[in-house]
Amino acid sequence: YGLENKKSFDIMEKVRKGKGLTPEEEAVMREHNVPEWYISSCKKIKYMFPKAHAAAYVMSAIRIGWYKIYMPKAFYAGFFTAAPGGFDAGIVLGGRANVVRYIADVKAKGHEASQKDISLIPTLQLANECMCRGIKFLPIDLERSHAFNFIPEDDGIRLPFSTLSGVGDSAAESIYHAMHTGEPILSVEDLRTRSGISKAVIDTLRDLGVLETLPETNQITMF
Repeated sequence: YGLENKKSFDIMEKVRKGKGLTPEEEAVMREHNVPEWYISSCKKIKYMFPKAHAAAYVMSAIRIGWYKIYMPKAFYAGFFTAAPGGFDAGIVLGGRANVVRYIADVKAKGHEASQKDISLIPTLQLANECMCRGIKFLPIDLERSHAFNFIPEDDGIRLPFSTLSGVGDSAAESIYHAMHTGEPILSVEDLRTRSGISKAVIDTLRDLGVLETLPETNQITMF
């Protein structure tokens, strides 16, 4: 209706947030012959989803879809890094059959399944989809794994320390920091001392074979 662009924008920003119109805004709208039904509607609206916002969501969905089809390894690595959803390395590294079995077991429990297991299903379904497409999840590696990021490699996607059950964000960050700053880690004892992680975390790393390349202590046995 010919209102100045900035004035139109300011009015609609208020309207979409449910703040209505001032008498001055109503007056300027009438001066430009804006219909009364439109002015009345602006005063009643409590929330309105902006068209540009909706268009931005659609554009993002198209971009995500393109990556999922044409660069799947980057897509899955990026998705799990941004929204890990309780990703459990112990389950996924057991292979696709193990993932499928775990999902089936949780569903079979029905209402008796824990909330943690239920919330993990979407993550496992996506992991299953990833493996169906021929992309492997690579085990945690002291040198190659990041604290939180899923890293695309030639052979698959390298899991971060944070995907280990029982290893919290603080412990994952401490392990990564210890491995990549200062002198090289020489032993399990050295890793625990410099990272400050608990014995329970060490045991978790050991159970999944993460510590196989390290001796237990820095001591050398003389023969």
